[in-house]
Amino acid sequence: MKPINVGLLGIGTVGGGTWTVLKRNAEEITRRAGRPIRITHVADRNVEHARNFTGGNAKVTDDAYAVVNAPEVDIVVELIGGYTVAKDLVLQAIANGKHVVTANKALLAVHGNEIFAAAQAKGVMVAFEAAVAGGIPIIKALREGLSANRIEWLAGIINGTTNFILSEMRDKGLAFADVLKEAQRLGYAEADPTFDIEGVDAAHKATLMASIAFGIPIQFDKAYVEGISRLEAADIRYAEELGYRIKLLGIAKRKDNGVELRVHPTLIPAKRLIANVEGAMNAVLVWGDAVGATLYYGKGAGAEPTASAVIADLVDVTRLHTADPKNRVPHLAFQPDQLSDLAILPMAEVETAYYLRLTAADRPGVLADITRILADLAISIDAMLQKEPAEGEAQTDVVILTHVAREKDVDAAIARIEALDSISGKVTRIRMEELNG
Repeated sequence: MKPINVGLLGIGTVGGGTWTVLKRNAEEITRRAGRPIRITHVADRNVEHARNFTGGNAKVTDDAYAVVNAPEVDIVVELIGGYTVAKDLVLQAIANGKHVVTANKALLAVHGNEIFAAAQAKGVMVAFEAAVAGGIPIIKALREGLSANRIEWLAGIINGTTNFILSEMRDKGLAFADVLKEAQRLGYAEADPTFDIEGVDAAHKATLMASIAFGIPIQFDKAYVEGISRLEAADIRYAEELGYRIKLLGIAKRKDNGVELRVHPTLIPAKRLIANVEGAMNAVLVWGDAVGATLYYGKGAGAEPTASAVIADLVDVTRLHTADPKNRVPHLAFQPDQLSDLAILPMAEVETAYYLRLTAADRPGVLADITRILADLAISIDAMLQKEPAEGEAQTDVVILTHVAREKDVDAAIARIEALDSISGKVTRIRMEELNG
């Protein structure tokens, strides 16, 4: 059987892992795919490194377009990242009639609709298992394994850097800034960690999962994104006292009037399995009407875990290489002409429960004023925690957990509470999810 020839764009961490795993497990992979898969072309700016790594077993160049335009290449694997050059290379590969495998969640979250449309028109596949949650096969689960289900919601820990930081803050009681420095020293966080700690990376991934789960176009620009940089150690400690843990979650929920698509720190009951995902690990919880809750857990990054997903895509594409394009699994799980026009709901219309922490004067009547404001806006209280003021202090922390309420009502309540002369500073608000169906 004629081998499938692969052109690899980038042989850094993931590209190197892909080369290594493909070579090490060549026999197993060939048996699964039905024919050999071999990397014949490699493009990398560091040509010397690429030549040393491949040992002369592939054509090496610093010109990625030479790989994309090579007539003998069947599949292009894009692992260079970013929005601009990567987009041009992917679209050129598609125009040349080549299938594409990519780990580039940012590219697909921003330009996925255009890329998938081009691939559909040309009759080629764009596979992107490695773009979300590293080695966890969540894209395949959503696109195929759960295809009998009406998916109601999903919630995922889909950024290992932030999960490591939150785990360390909880375990050691350290401040965010201190743990971030440690994460950078250990290589979990980039020198510029903005995309991770401000939730952008997680939002890219949540956007892709939401589109597949609900059959809607990719709409990253409408996602609500809030990171963990403003979280305080006190809130992690209070959450623990109340039986919760704080995780940065990517959440997508189907509602009667649209879809909630949001990324933010979230209190989860400590008894939930997903609340106990620690360190740099990832996990995604999906609720389908037929199957109930399913949990997918594993490494969300790293050379070989991500390479595992890249190669799984290569096997899939190889199996379906000669299949009628109309009989392949659609990019976003639903047939392209059957995508829904469900709107992404504005954050003001989101409904969830809330953790509110405020610094209040330690005097009679203060709590009555706060509870009256909440009652006026039909926000009911689930639990309350009032700390003893430190010796000599006239103020103390008050923590309130609410039942489910609408975000715009909570916004109004917070504004009125902050206007009370008995309240110092801003109210800290963290959303809560029970994740129990």
